Amino acid sequence: MFPVPLLDEASRLLAVCRARALHLATAESCTGGLIAALFTEIPGASDVLERGYVLYSNAAKCEALGVPADLIARDGAVSAAVARAMAEGALRTSKAEIALAVTGIAGPGGGSSEKPVGLVHVALARAGGVNLDQECRFGDVGRARVRAQAVGVALALLGRTLEGP
Repeated sequence: MFPVPLLDEASRLLAVCRARALHLATAESCTGGLIAALFTEIPGASDVLERGYVLYSNAAKCEALGVPADLIARDGAVSAAVARAMAEGALRTSKAEIALAVTGIAGPGGGSSEKPVGLVHVALARAGGVNLDQECRFGDVGRARVRAQAVGVALALLGRTLEGP
């Protein structure tokens, strides 16, 4: 289902988390659970992946993760602020020490000149207050490709966090 390089990286990241007794949660909008699905392709992922949220509607983001509705109204669901709030909410509502969140416009429609198709925000929250985000502009390269690239960016962000101080 997933390309071997992504599976290998997911396996490596799970091993690092396992060695450090870290648990993960995911909060996914445009990726629709692909990050959690990737991790669960790896045998033994259940001792690291604590839970995954798929939150496609704005109401779900607010209800399940406590993303402030006024934040969505002000910045839009596809924004760095909302991605960070999703990651923080996943951390707060789970037993994980690290949470990854993704929100974006995979296309083919839904984009605008300000927020075009292919715009994705990935965020990571870690217990202790570490909160990172990355904006990606993949372009209108097709829905599947935008989603796959977003998964890759999420893994890279997790990898940089685990390799850092």
